[in-house]
Amino acid sequence: MEIIKKPVGGNIDEMAEKVFMESIKLLGGLKKLVEYRNLTWLPSLAEAAYVIILKNEAMKTYGEIAAMLGITEQTAKNIATADEKKVKEYIMGKEEQSKEHIAGGLAKLAYKKLKEEGGFESFEMGMKEAEALDIAWAVHVLAKIKGLDFPVRKDKLIERLHGMTIKGKSMEEILDRIEHPIQSPAELLHKIKENI
Repeated sequence: MEIIKKPVGGNIDEMAEKVFMESIKLLGGLKKLVEYRNLTWLPSLAEAAYVIILKNEAMKTYGEIAAMLGITEQTAKNIATADEKKVKEYIMGKEEQSKEHIAGGLAKLAYKKLKEEGGFESFEMGMKEAEALDIAWAVHVLAKIKGLDFPVRKDKLIERLHGMTIKGKSMEEILDRIEHPIQSPAELLHKIKENI
């Protein structure tokens, strides 16, 4: 994906990363997502973070956002117009169901929090913090396996994850140590973490 720069110097990729990481914090952290088996939310959160930043910072239309991210215009609109208050109630367990776009609402909550706290003033955090929080590799793995049917065999994983390295170990080396087939994305991340 190309890096789009706002004239005032804001880097869209870095801003979307911050919104993504703040969204995870609002949910209780990556460990909480693993515990609740909600890792399927991560690709949606990443997508929502970009939509929110592109809409609010780069002033892109829903059509432009959809074309840039490879999503439908309606999906971009659903994310950008999600009622973050209703999503917050859903996450806190006050609502059993929500018709709102959950990832969109979370990204909006995270964006507003970062704006209020001046979180976009410094971009030193970026990937360094993600690596320190041990998040970056998991996000990249989930993005590369998006749409893959589970259970999945080793050859399909190598096909998707070829060339990746985590903490100096090649993905092929890591996958050699893992028992296959893998039943779910959560299981894959858990097994990778055990072998890095």
